[in-house]
Amino acid sequence: MLLDGKVAIVTGSGRGIGRGIALALAREGARVVVNDVGCSVDGRGTEEDPAAQVCREIEAMGGRAIPNYDSVSDFESAGRIVGAATGAFGRLDVLVNNAGIVRDRTIVKMTEEDFDAVLAVHLKGSFNCGRHAIPVMREQGYGRIVNVTSSAGLRGNFGQTNYAAAKAALMGITFTWALELGKHGITVNALAPSGMTRMVGSMPGMENRPVAPEMNPDLNGAIVAFLASERAGHVNGQVFGRRGFAFTLFQTPRPVAAMYKEGGWTAGEIAANFDAAFAEHLQPVGIPQTRREAPPK
Repeated sequence: MLLDGKVAIVTGSGRGIGRGIALALAREGARVVVNDVGCSVDGRGTEEDPAAQVCREIEAMGGRAIPNYDSVSDFESAGRIVGAATGAFGRLDVLVNNAGIVRDRTIVKMTEEDFDAVLAVHLKGSFNCGRHAIPVMREQGYGRIVNVTSSAGLRGNFGQTNYAAAKAALMGITFTWALELGKHGITVNALAPSGMTRMVGSMPGMENRPVAPEMNPDLNGAIVAFLASERAGHVNGQVFGRRGFAFTLFQTPRPVAAMYKEGGWTAGEIAANFDAAFAEHLQPVGIPQTRREAPPK
């Protein structure tokens, strides 16, 4: 098993993608802290206990797991999540920053509270957990961190200013932590997963849709288990995605065209030369396509 003897935390792992990741890590031998506050998809409380249910599933297949109910959005609570792992199992090898909520609205309808609440879980929650976990991993000289990002952060998504901002920022955190921590035996990578979950099902147009086999959220767990293993020690600072039954490696944004003029450009010169330099590479988004007027001679 790839993770025999390892200890992992998976935040937001009571349902959906997080649950599938927790189960995949357990199948590979990891002892797992199943963190989930049991909230609804928008972050508001319920009386459900999905974390305990996932622990029972892990125990039923011969693994070991403990539930944890602390919120990643609070710095001290995040410390208790890490403390739960070291207290119960004596170490911490793997952190999967998966916890998240959505409060989708277009920018003209989004409130400050909607924006802050989503970033508090996805972005600050990942910082909080990482900040507490990384010193433990550094002392061990070993660690694996996987940040769960999204195609919304890579390409944007209608009505998700808050979510897309948080997920794009998680890629920046991934690249930065990878640079800082690789020399300490800690790798940091990101995954943009896919799957039909409560969160996806809450999006407009997705209600009551049949779940195709390739939309099974459990399919994301395998690559996280690999990235969490010693076998992935050469993989650091990368962003992966899943689409259908395929895993994809994304590259950081690269320049594809440039315009140069000795001494620099004026705005008028840019306007006159812009299309010649960039038009074939542009991919306009959200702009009605109309006949382009020829630039003046």
